[in-house]
Amino acid sequence: MPAFTPDDVDRIAELARLALTSDERALFARQLAEILAYAEQVQEVDTTGVPPMSHACATAESLRDDQERPGLSRTDALAAAPDADRAAGLFKVPRVLGG
Repeated sequence: MPAFTPDDVDRIAELARLALTSDERALFARQLAEILAYAEQVQEVDTTGVPPMSHACATAESLRDDQERPGLSRTDALAAAPDADRAAGLFKVPRVLGG
């Protein structure tokens, strides 16, 4: 099983902005190691002669043809937005990256 330490979990938790207890850190380290071990096991499967696929199930027959339909006007969309800059025609969203 690949080594996955509580320090590794801490780095991932920091990226996800999660606060974990020491018990959760140990549990997640074990679970993540098991997931990686399983992924390595799957990588060992011989797929020679198996064509690449984009989906596990054939979906081409279940999709409908695209149909162009009118959408919301920019004015209507901005009117429904909680914090829009209507003059500039822009939506304002909370900052996600960079603090």
